[in-house]
Amino acid sequence: MAAPRLVLVFSGKRKSGKDFITDRLQESLGGDTCAILRLSGPLKKQFAQERGLDFQRLLDASEYKETFRAAMIRWGEEQRTADPAYFCRLIVEGVSQPVWIISDARRRSDVDWFLSSYRGVTQTVRVVASHETRRARGWEYTPEVDEAESECGLDSGVTFDWIITNDGDQRALEEELHKLTAFIRSKLDADV
Repeated sequence: MAAPRLVLVFSGKRKSGKDFITDRLQESLGGDTCAILRLSGPLKKQFAQERGLDFQRLLDASEYKETFRAAMIRWGEEQRTADPAYFCRLIVEGVSQPVWIISDARRRSDVDWFLSSYRGVTQTVRVVASHETRRARGWEYTPEVDEAESECGLDSGVTFDWIITNDGDQRALEEELHKLTAFIRSKLDADV
């Protein structure tokens, strides 16, 4: 595994559009340059295996996933209590691309692990959207989910390097993505 040249750790509330934005970045940069790493992937895979659930359906934005979200959160918290960096270490195994996008950091321990493990090349990115925009995307307030650490753990205590507003203004979003992409390319060009 080659050391990354840039690690972008994304966070944001449910239905803020983190996956949409990280997918757009990867499309712009190319799969050979940029890997999207999802902390929820190994969590969902193990959770599905232990309970005989459909892993692929837990990965999408379906009602199926929402049915099991609270239980997945509890199970994931148990794993993190035993080893806070467990899922972080799993997702970086064997990654060869120079740019890593962590698409779904949810806890301070996630951010801290990347900042300490990849010091100097890690940037934090927060994706924000209003309640109204999130509702239009299918978000419904659910206390056991929306008040859990997995949703609120990064609401404070982190100074984000980038804040991307994904509130439906396509032009403003394009401008923000252009700035971030230019930054990423400048980091890659500096290393050549």
